[in-house]
Amino acid sequence: MPGTKSDKKLILVVIDGLTPAMFEQAVESGRAPALSFLAEHGTYRRAVSTFPSLTPVCLSSIVTGAHPNIHHIPHLVWYHRGERRVVEYGSSFGAIVAAGTRRSILDTILYMNERHLGPDAVTVYEALEDAGLVAAAVNITCYRGRTRHRATLPGVTRAAYGPRRFIFYNLFESDATGAPLSVRRRSAGTVDGYAAAVGRWLVTRDGFDCLVFYLSDYDYASHAHGPDAAHEELERSDRAVGGLIEAAGGFDAFLERYAVVLCSDHGQTRVERAVRLQDSFAGIPGVVVTASNRAGMVYDLHGGRARELAERIAGEHLVLFRENGEVVARRGGDEGIELLDEHPQGRERAAAALANPNAGELIVSAAEGAEFVDLGGRHHLGGGSHGSLCAGDSEVPVLTVGLEGEPRSIVDLAPLALAHFGVEPPPYARPLARAA
Repeated sequence: MPGTKSDKKLILVVIDGLTPAMFEQAVESGRAPALSFLAEHGTYRRAVSTFPSLTPVCLSSIVTGAHPNIHHIPHLVWYHRGERRVVEYGSSFGAIVAAGTRRSILDTILYMNERHLGPDAVTVYEALEDAGLVAAAVNITCYRGRTRHRATLPGVTRAAYGPRRFIFYNLFESDATGAPLSVRRRSAGTVDGYAAAVGRWLVTRDGFDCLVFYLSDYDYASHAHGPDAAHEELERSDRAVGGLIEAAGGFDAFLERYAVVLCSDHGQTRVERAVRLQDSFAGIPGVVVTASNRAGMVYDLHGGRARELAERIAGEHLVLFRENGEVVARRGGDEGIELLDEHPQGRERAAAALANPNAGELIVSAAEGAEFVDLGGRHHLGGGSHGSLCAGDSEVPVLTVGLEGEPRSIVDLAPLALAHFGVEPPPYARPLARAA
């Protein structure tokens, strides 16, 4: 049931890849003054991501309030059975080239929302705007809404359907915000700098009821340097959030106007070795392997070989498949559903991932420290990665300010936002736990 409608507007901040440990250190040390201020006035908890814990899957779960069995986004890279091709959302530049640059760009920018996102999934933008509210989204790749937006770059003729206020890098801009070019120098923080400028513009004009504000640079740096080393990038994220507070007129004015959710989409763990999952199936006809970061999928195009194929995968990795309608978890010679209990919400997340019609017959959760190389042969050895069921990849910080409810998973965030506005959640949404 929806909650009592609040008079406050809502900002949902997603800092990609931020681990609970890094959030907690930043708040306790005072190195992140905006986050520390929000923490002083809110409720903090550790929650759990979806599976595979990869950005397109996770952002789709945050925006729809559903696991992949509903929203149908299975991985960063997957095999489209209907079109008989690989879909690559951007594991690396090399992977994009290997999958086909033009097709990968279209898949990432347009088709993920236009064609791949499940028809039964309801985005928070759709639900809010159907209720007469104004939704806004900045840079987030799951953006499906009701309003048609033409591309702003010369030569790009395709339109996208997003929320009424839709800012997607420099490609789609519902408003002329004057924000700088977003992708000029990614390592210097220009993507989040663009988001910060847009966010300040929107808050200054009080131009939304609900804003989904996505910051991606932390994850970019954490992949390169490791999950506990991206301090400078987290300080940039903090400044971006601080810019929203300043634009509202300061701390007190900000809290008078807005409720806040601040979270991550997934965690990260250190990469100690790179593994080619494809090598386990060399020479076997009718098998397609899509792997990236710390999760992989194996598609059996001939059918009926799930167990046989699972037995070919090294024992250190956790292999999931369905047999007679039941979830099977296997690691080496060990087999049993109880293997999933080693991981947070393991049974629920594994079952939902396997129930996705776009998933492989096998889903592989990498062992601690291992990463699967992508289509271009790229990996993050010496840095950080994510995607598995393991706690380090799966636990996320969640801070709520001015909201009722206790989100225990990222799939609780959309229902939490809808309840804040008194809007009925989709029928698939699980009941939201009430704060003690």
